[in-house]
Amino acid sequence: MNHPANDRLHFYFHPSPNPMKVALLLGELGAAFETHAVDIFKGAQHTPEFLALNPNGKVPVLVDGGTTVFDSHAILIYLAEKEQRFLAKQGAARATTLSWLQFIATGLSPFSGQAVHFLHYAPESIAYAKNRYVKEVERHYRVLEDRLAASKYLAGGEYSIADMALWGWARGAAYIFGDAGLTAYPHVQALVNSISERPAAVRATKLADGLTLKTEFDDETKRALFPQNRAVELQ
Repeated sequence: MNHPANDRLHFYFHPSPNPMKVALLLGELGAAFETHAVDIFKGAQHTPEFLALNPNGKVPVLVDGGTTVFDSHAILIYLAEKEQRFLAKQGAARATTLSWLQFIATGLSPFSGQAVHFLHYAPESIAYAKNRYVKEVERHYRVLEDRLAASKYLAGGEYSIADMALWGWARGAAYIFGDAGLTAYPHVQALVNSISERPAAVRATKLADGLTLKTEFDDETKRALFPQNRAVELQ
């Protein structure tokens, strides 16, 4: 996975929530980039070539000349600072944006991921785990709802990378909440709808259209996404 030093951006992508955050920002910036599909359902994230880019074996990854950045929120900050857009340079505005960005990074994102796992993919139904993670997701959305009831965007009056990070997960909230979706959080829903109508979001959601990616959730997919479970099975 060698790229010319002055080549355009290289974006390692799968249409899951965390890469979608970055896809949205790339679209908002009008950046020229080459998309590299990482078929996580087939285990492409575990290959030596990909692990050389991200030793954690997860998407997304961005390669910018000689700079490699992994983790969706690290990439959001890197691009926003490089282009000097969607993240204030200093002061209270910057602090507020980073606070909400990290609220998504350390709270909504991982709790949503665990809720999805225990609701849909765990090999056994564990009521405690389902209750624990769904209730934490609900709590985070209530915090977000209260914020957005008082503020147009998470960081205040300006659209920022914090809102893009929220969009990545919130657009798929029905996978946790079922048909109700975000109806209990109307201000969050309104922001998600507003972002989804932006041209950059439309382009981001179409990014996977030309890619050939596995969609079947079979045993191969489970081994690729949850390799630790395979180790338990072999004991």
